[in-house]
Amino acid sequence: MKLHQLKPPEGSRHKKKRLGRGDASGHGGTSTRGHKGHKARSGYRLPFNFEGGQMPLVRRLPKRGFNHPKEKIKIINLSQLEKKFEDGEVITPEKLKEKKLVKGKKKIKILGEGKITKKFEIHAHFFSKKAKEKIEKAGGKAILIEE
Repeated sequence: MKLHQLKPPEGSRHKKKRLGRGDASGHGGTSTRGHKGHKARSGYRLPFNFEGGQMPLVRRLPKRGFNHPKEKIKIINLSQLEKKFEDGEVITPEKLKEKKLVKGKKKIKILGEGKITKKFEIHAHFFSKKAKEKIEKAGGKAILIEE
Protein backbone atom coordinates (compact mmCIF):
# COMPACT_ATOMS: atom_id res chain seq x y z
CA MET A 1 0.00 0.00 0.00
CA LYS A 2 1.23 3.51 -0.86
CA LEU A 3 0.32 6.93 0.53
CA HIS A 4 -1.64 7.95 -2.57
CA GLN A 5 -3.80 4.82 -2.20
CA LEU A 6 -4.98 5.63 1.38
CA LYS A 7 -8.67 6.47 1.76
CA PRO A 8 -10.80 7.20 4.83
CA PRO A 9 -13.08 4.38 6.08
CA GLU A 10 -16.55 4.13 4.59
CA GLY A 11 -19.05 6.44 6.36
CA SER A 12 -16.45 8.46 8.28
CA ARG A 13 -16.66 11.50 5.97
CA HIS A 14 -19.85 13.57 5.83
CA LYS A 15 -21.00 15.81 3.01
CA LYS A 16 -20.81 19.54 3.79
CA LYS A 17 -24.21 21.25 4.35
CA ARG A 18 -24.59 23.56 1.31
CA LEU A 19 -26.60 26.60 2.35
CA GLY A 20 -28.46 29.07 0.13
CA ARG A 21 -28.63 26.84 -2.97
CA GLY A 22 -32.38 27.11 -3.62
CA ASP A 23 -35.50 25.75 -1.93
CA ALA A 24 -35.12 22.30 -3.49
CA SER A 25 -31.94 21.71 -1.49
CA GLY A 26 -33.81 22.01 1.80
CA HIS A 27 -31.39 24.73 2.90
CA GLY A 28 -32.49 27.60 0.67
CA GLY A 29 -34.41 30.75 1.56
CA THR A 30 -33.26 31.66 5.08
CA SER A 31 -30.41 29.11 4.96
CA THR A 32 -31.34 27.52 8.32
CA ARG A 33 -31.16 30.89 10.15
CA GLY A 34 -34.87 31.41 10.76
CA HIS A 35 -36.63 34.75 10.14
CA LYS A 36 -35.12 38.17 10.91
CA GLY A 37 -33.51 39.09 14.20
CA HIS A 38 -29.95 39.48 15.34
CA LYS A 39 -29.04 35.81 14.85
CA ALA A 40 -30.16 35.88 11.22
CA ARG A 41 -27.60 38.57 10.30
CA SER A 42 -24.01 38.08 9.26
CA GLY A 43 -21.35 38.90 11.87
CA TYR A 44 -23.59 37.81 14.75
CA ARG A 45 -21.73 36.89 17.92
CA LEU A 46 -22.81 36.78 21.56
CA PRO A 47 -20.52 37.91 24.40
CA PHE A 48 -18.63 34.96 25.91
CA ASN A 49 -20.28 35.47 29.31
CA PHE A 50 -23.86 35.85 28.05
CA GLU A 51 -26.29 33.83 30.18
CA GLY A 52 -29.45 34.00 28.08
CA GLY A 53 -30.63 37.31 29.51
CA GLN A 54 -30.65 36.28 33.17
CA MET A 55 -28.63 38.36 35.64
CA PRO A 56 -24.98 37.34 35.05
CA LEU A 57 -23.08 35.53 37.80
CA VAL A 58 -20.53 38.36 38.07
CA ARG A 59 -23.31 40.82 38.87
CA ARG A 60 -25.17 38.44 41.22
CA LEU A 61 -22.25 37.81 43.59
CA PRO A 62 -21.52 40.29 46.39
CA LYS A 63 -18.45 42.46 46.11
CA ARG A 64 -15.95 42.28 48.98
CA GLY A 65 -12.78 44.02 50.09
CA PHE A 66 -10.87 47.03 48.87
CA ASN A 67 -9.86 47.81 45.35
CA HIS A 68 -7.03 50.30 45.66
CA PRO A 69 -3.34 49.86 44.86
CA LYS A 70 -1.07 48.76 47.69
CA GLU A 71 2.16 50.45 48.60
CA LYS A 72 4.84 48.33 46.96
CA ILE A 73 7.62 47.25 49.33
CA LYS A 74 10.68 45.22 48.31
CA ILE A 75 12.15 43.04 51.05
CA ILE A 76 15.92 42.59 51.17
CA ASN A 77 17.81 40.43 53.67
CA LEU A 78 21.17 41.28 55.19
CA SER A 79 22.65 38.11 53.64
CA GLN A 80 21.93 39.54 50.15
CA LEU A 81 23.71 42.80 51.01
CA GLU A 82 26.68 40.87 52.47
CA LYS A 83 27.19 39.07 49.13
CA LYS A 84 26.71 42.03 46.77
CA PHE A 85 28.49 44.94 48.53
CA GLU A 86 32.02 45.64 49.80
CA ASP A 87 33.03 46.64 53.36
CA GLY A 88 32.37 50.31 54.23
CA GLU A 89 30.02 50.98 51.29
CA VAL A 90 27.05 53.35 51.47
CA ILE A 91 23.97 51.45 50.30
CA THR A 92 21.16 53.54 48.80
CA PRO A 93 18.08 52.58 46.75
CA GLU A 94 19.94 53.70 43.59
CA LYS A 95 22.83 51.31 44.33
CA LEU A 96 20.36 48.49 44.97
CA LYS A 97 18.89 49.14 41.50
CA GLU A 98 22.38 49.06 39.96
CA LYS A 99 23.07 45.66 41.59
CA LYS A 100 19.62 44.47 40.35
CA LEU A 101 18.22 43.78 43.83
CA VAL A 102 15.30 46.20 43.22
CA LYS A 103 13.26 46.99 40.09
CA GLY A 104 11.13 50.10 39.54
CA LYS A 105 9.87 52.51 42.20
CA LYS A 106 9.51 50.48 45.38
CA LYS A 107 10.06 51.23 49.02
CA ILE A 108 12.75 49.09 50.63
CA LYS A 109 12.59 47.11 53.85
CA ILE A 110 15.72 45.49 55.30
CA LEU A 111 15.23 42.26 57.25
CA GLY A 112 17.77 40.59 59.54
CA GLU A 113 18.06 37.19 57.82
CA GLY A 114 21.67 35.97 57.66
CA LYS A 115 24.97 37.10 59.16
CA ILE A 116 26.64 40.43 58.54
CA THR A 117 30.37 41.05 59.06
CA LYS A 118 30.91 44.19 56.95
CA LYS A 119 30.30 47.81 57.97
CA PHE A 120 27.50 49.27 55.89
CA GLU A 121 25.72 52.61 55.92
CA ILE A 122 22.28 51.52 54.71
CA HIS A 123 19.60 53.99 53.59
CA ALA A 124 16.15 52.35 53.46
CA HIS A 125 12.48 53.14 54.12
CA PHE A 126 12.02 50.42 56.78
CA PHE A 127 14.21 48.23 59.02
CA SER A 128 13.25 45.29 61.21
CA LYS A 129 14.50 45.44 64.83
CA LYS A 130 16.73 42.43 64.25
CA ALA A 131 18.28 43.98 61.12
CA LYS A 132 18.95 47.30 62.85
CA GLU A 133 20.64 45.50 65.79
CA LYS A 134 22.85 43.40 63.49
CA ILE A 135 23.91 46.41 61.37
CA GLU A 136 24.85 48.45 64.45
CA LYS A 137 26.60 45.46 66.07
CA ALA A 138 28.79 45.11 62.94
CA GLY A 139 29.70 48.83 63.22
CA GLY A 140 27.41 50.17 60.50
CA LYS A 141 24.51 52.64 60.37
CA ALA A 142 20.83 52.11 59.59
CA ILE A 143 19.38 55.38 58.23
CA LEU A 144 15.64 55.78 57.55
CA ILE A 145 14.54 57.51 54.36
CA GLU A 146 11.64 59.93 54.95
CA GLU A 147 9.25 60.41 52.00
